[in-house]
Amino acid sequence: MSAEENLLKLVESDEPDDQDYHLQEQVGFILRKAHQRHVSIFAAHIGDLTPPQFAALAKLRDVGETSQNQLGTLIAMDAATVKGVIDRLKARGLVELSKHEVDKRRLLVNLTAEGRDAIERLIPLAREITRETLAPLSAKEIATFMKLLAKLA
Repeated sequence: MSAEENLLKLVESDEPDDQDYHLQEQVGFILRKAHQRHVSIFAAHIGDLTPPQFAALAKLRDVGETSQNQLGTLIAMDAATVKGVIDRLKARGLVELSKHEVDKRRLLVNLTAEGRDAIERLIPLAREITRETLAPLSAKEIATFMKLLAKLA
């Protein structure tokens, strides 16, 4: 029985057979391997930023100045994680922080000129990273894969 058939049997069965459980056929394991491959490709092209740092810069490029909490929501990061990402980007001069005019507790994040230049230079590399990550798939498979991943996200 193929891995795909085993996985379908596991998912569809009311009484899965414990003998049919194989780690290498589990969705989490396969997703983690795919993620590791993608991160490796990312690091080969953009070695001086982490994927979360890149995501923050790319989203700020798209939306402009926003609160630190809102940025975290937009890039699927909890408040503590996004704070660390922003602190590291600020230390590198890529983003700047300011207080909200009305609500002084809110921190606003924006790209600096250096940050804007950096993300504009990195966008073509990000496109190449996506191409390399998806290279084993046909165009039709890519469309299906992205549609299915979006359903899981």
